[in-house]
Amino acid sequence: MSIEHHIKLPEGSIEKTTTTLNLGPTHPATHGVFQNILELDGERIVSAEQTVGYIHRAFEKIAERRPLYQITTLTDRLNYCSSPINNMGWHLTCEKLLGVKTPKRVDYLRVIIMELSRISDHLICNSVVGVDSGAFTGFLYVMQYRELIYEIYEEICGSRLTTNMGRIGGFERNFTNAAFEKIEKFLAEYPAVLKEFENLFNRNRIFMERTIGAGPISAERALNYGFTGPNLRAAGVDYDVRVHTPYSSYEDFEFTIPVGSTGDCYDRFLVRNQEMWQSLRIIEQAYRKVQEFKGADADVYHADAPAYYLPEKKDVYTKMEALIWHFKIVMGETDIPPGEVYQSVEGGNGELGFYLISDGGRSPYRLHFRRPCFIYYQAYSELTKGAMLSDAIIVMSSLNLIAGEMDA
Repeated sequence: MSIEHHIKLPEGSIEKTTTTLNLGPTHPATHGVFQNILELDGERIVSAEQTVGYIHRAFEKIAERRPLYQITTLTDRLNYCSSPINNMGWHLTCEKLLGVKTPKRVDYLRVIIMELSRISDHLICNSVVGVDSGAFTGFLYVMQYRELIYEIYEEICGSRLTTNMGRIGGFERNFTNAAFEKIEKFLAEYPAVLKEFENLFNRNRIFMERTIGAGPISAERALNYGFTGPNLRAAGVDYDVRVHTPYSSYEDFEFTIPVGSTGDCYDRFLVRNQEMWQSLRIIEQAYRKVQEFKGADADVYHADAPAYYLPEKKDVYTKMEALIWHFKIVMGETDIPPGEVYQSVEGGNGELGFYLISDGGRSPYRLHFRRPCFIYYQAYSELTKGAMLSDAIIVMSSLNLIAGEMDA
């Protein structure tokens, strides 16, 4: 829908006309339920007003009525392109409140899954940026390897998109040999695919002209908005939660933080590509560390936390203590200690944080999710002002705006 506005100027002047275009929330180019009300002078954007709320699910309030372990399924629905990172972030938050210490092998297994999730997130984002510039080949090429990542998820937990992966204290079950074989296959094949993907885009003249100078933001403005993740690093700030506030034993790994300079669509694209290379590097290190565990240590996949971690089914059937713990956990009858914690992880698109307040009951007293996409979207008007209509879509894609993170 568009509406023309006629601006009256002094007599003898040419009348100026602007058009209001309602881009979304059901427009196929917006990649989700986003509404952007654009004022256009021809095809140039005079102003933009963004709206959120179209998939409002009140998951923060729902979480306040649930025991801790049942909140994992809500975190899946944040950034659903990398939901295992959301799951691990929530479990780390609970473990901080409960004082649960996870074994090193659990940390390393989590790192493997989180970095696979980061690659999955980045390849979707960058391939869609390619589609928005008119290049469909790269999208089809790398999507085969998102499928392989989903097969790894499926082997570990039985789910693919909304994974509900892991538990407070570790994983529901140990990784199978088939899971490790699929991880090995991904590590062996994806580097060549990523290199080919870069060859298709990095020096492609059409792609460069569509992305260089589109939606730039300075480091100062990005920090003022609260940017984190690839969008902040593309502006030249080397902030990464994995390095500045390590969790899940990330301090045991060697990797670099890619940064850009202009903060435009092209820099955001390059930073995400480089981060995929670094994620491969981390996965290889974590996989080697996991293989070093021998004997009984090689079968450890959760912490010793019987009050919060469901016992094995065979124990529930044969041991009274396990049956009691199972009942208390499933029925939500385990009180959690009072306290106030904040835990953040480096999500696929930035710092994903969980602010949890407990009053000692059986569910959170208050819970807030820091969703990076909600913060990026506030800058959308500034990033698109003065740009062309075609830039409005590619800027949105390069910010990696995920609708699930917009509404609390």
